[in-house]
Amino acid sequence: MKHIAVLTGAGMSAESGISTFRDSNGLWEKYDVSRVASIEGWYADPDLILQFYNDRRAQLDTVEPNEGHKIIAGLESDFKVSVITQNVDNLHERAGSSNVIHLHGELTKACNESKTQVYEIGTKPIHPGDKAEDGSRLRPFIVWFGEAVPLINKAAEIVSEADIIIIVGTSMQVYPAAGLIHYAKRGVPIFLIDPAEVNVPSDVEVIKEKASKGLALLKEKLAK
Repeated sequence: MKHIAVLTGAGMSAESGISTFRDSNGLWEKYDVSRVASIEGWYADPDLILQFYNDRRAQLDTVEPNEGHKIIAGLESDFKVSVITQNVDNLHERAGSSNVIHLHGELTKACNESKTQVYEIGTKPIHPGDKAEDGSRLRPFIVWFGEAVPLINKAAEIVSEADIIIIVGTSMQVYPAAGLIHYAKRGVPIFLIDPAEVNVPSDVEVIKEKASKGLALLKEKLAK
């Protein structure tokens, strides 16, 4: 059974109604990234960060996996599929994907300050003053700017073993995730699905469509 590594970014969940960060009218236009997505921001104003991620978490109750998420999950019928996502939502899992790596953390989890104690909280809020078992502040289980990406080596290993690589809804600009493509074996088919212009190597086949439509087209191609 061939192994597909699927790398997904914000564009993967955009069709479900989850705001992206970099697009026009995205979250970065409404919020200062240094205040809501950095470790420095956490130390400077933890209450603001808690509210920001409480809002993101509550939004999960209002959205559903889109057809693109379902197509990726459905590929497991014919392939071994590993999803490596920069997204912190749980839509891949809700669509049925069984092997998902979240490079940037997960909204539905909280942790202590050192990230050594992790708790499933679903869509519940984290309140100022909430404590972990070790007595430290409870914080979102998110990888912020200024923090290490602990699963990047595991992701690189998966990409290096894959027979097919699919990239969906990411600009390939955020490192270290953007560097994963360089771990692919020589000659492995690489497909990128994104409606925007993305600067990629010449051997990458680009499908210039949104996630769901692009994945539907690629599914037909893979079935041949």
